[in-house]
Amino acid sequence: MGARSDIVFLPLGGVGEIGMNLGLYGVGAEHERRWLIVDFGICFAGPELPGVDLVLPDIRFLEEERSRIDGIVITHAHEDHYGALGYLWDKLQLPLYATPFTAGLLAAKGHHDGRDEAIPVNIVHAGERHQIGAFDVELIAMTHSIPEACALAIRSSGQMVVHSGDWKIDLTPGVGDGIDLARLGELGEEGVEAFICDSTNAMREGISPSEADVQDELTELIKAAPHRVAVTTFASNVARIRAVALAAKEAGREVVMIGRSMLRVGELARELGYLDGVPAFLDEEAYGLLPRNKVVALLTGSQGENRAALARIAGDNHRQVALSAGDTVIFSSRTIPGNEKAVFGIMNQLIQQNIKVITDRDALVHVSGHPRRGELAQVYDLLKPKRVVPVHGEAAHMQAHKEFAIGRGVEDTRIIRDGDMVRLCPGPLEVIDEAPVGITVRDGHLIAPPEETGVQERRKLSYGGCVMVSLAVNGKGDLEGDIDVVLFGHPDVNGDEIPFEDVVRDAVYGAVISIPKGRRKDVELVREAARRSARYAVVEHWGKKPLCKALVRRV
Repeated sequence: MGARSDIVFLPLGGVGEIGMNLGLYGVGAEHERRWLIVDFGICFAGPELPGVDLVLPDIRFLEEERSRIDGIVITHAHEDHYGALGYLWDKLQLPLYATPFTAGLLAAKGHHDGRDEAIPVNIVHAGERHQIGAFDVELIAMTHSIPEACALAIRSSGQMVVHSGDWKIDLTPGVGDGIDLARLGELGEEGVEAFICDSTNAMREGISPSEADVQDELTELIKAAPHRVAVTTFASNVARIRAVALAAKEAGREVVMIGRSMLRVGELARELGYLDGVPAFLDEEAYGLLPRNKVVALLTGSQGENRAALARIAGDNHRQVALSAGDTVIFSSRTIPGNEKAVFGIMNQLIQQNIKVITDRDALVHVSGHPRRGELAQVYDLLKPKRVVPVHGEAAHMQAHKEFAIGRGVEDTRIIRDGDMVRLCPGPLEVIDEAPVGITVRDGHLIAPPEETGVQERRKLSYGGCVMVSLAVNGKGDLEGDIDVVLFGHPDVNGDEIPFEDVVRDAVYGAVISIPKGRRKDVELVREAARRSARYAVVEHWGKKPLCKALVRRV
């Protein structure tokens, strides 16, 4: 295999956060290092990025290193692991490796987004080994809340590290063959230098329930429901789709599938054989023709998305589908942090209509796709890693994972941040360099750094509104005409009942007049004085800091 050399790991996303996973593995000396990208995900924008549709990784480092990158491997088809490909792949155009389900969803997503040319994919399968440039990459079947999730055993120069991807242990996963525990044990016997592992549920004791348990619970709930049942879940969770379908079949009900993303996944899953033995789903046009006690609606919108099927149904705005008092809605999902307000809003709409709402707080209608501490212990015992790097989690998750690893006897465990380049082997874990990290945003039709999209000004607008001031100065330095003031998002009057426009106008007038007449010919000087005085007047009378713009003309 040749002389040993360093294997390094460099996350550009997904460490210290949940989402936007993008990691690099490197081998070789610093100036000759070859790279392998693992995953290429997105995350969703929070309130700090108003108007932004998606958050993508900053790939400056990848563009600089492009000639030394051997390929991209996707571990599974969740948006936070592959969703950025459609937006950023053209900048890299590197060999891409993915399983059939991931490749199928990528193609469907590209078609839906109007992409002119499909992204070429090298199809790979769990259990295979592929030489990707300097990297010998083996895909190991794992269990997760989506088909074909894989861990990666990455070998180079006689050393091996294991990247877990997202996983759990589920011996009855509903679809697919499940986690390959035997192969993980064989890797442990071969020798695992470092384990880069999912931390999402590292704070939770025990072992996660199975998808089979969820199917049993759904069956009982659907059988007991007197009228219509609607089940909302993540469209990518094929095992859950299958569980709902089989539960409905046992209850003597037909399944109507609603929502474009749900339909896309259903078609692909059936094509790949994951829905064998499941009756065909009906189109939403059939919904109103079925008796209330003979239908299950399977639909999108579990995260409160305002354009998804559930939101439109809850608001009585769906063309084909409606719910009535006495019907049941099951949220077979978890609420992603940040979506709570939107989800509770939809739940409240339903409850106000006397529709029964069931969540995972009420019954076993959802299980996580990530390992609790009992599952971590089992895989640690199989792999016997010499070193551990917690990833895929916020600070609390990774700290809990570090403490767990040390408790299992892995003393060489290190918490890192996005941008830290850590040497995995040989020798102890050590941060040896840093790379630039950040975010890019999809804002409408634009993809750019947030500072180039105006999002920072939008955030200021949401807190302090906007003041626009316009005035004219003649060649002698005299004011010409009135000072125009326009306020957006401000109170009409201050505490003394004086119109805010007058407050700002008087402040600007005083500031401009205080400038010596000869210096008023300096347009920039007058503009800055007008802007500062307008802003100060709002702060003084309202206590908020607005965005201020001043327009000054020479006449």
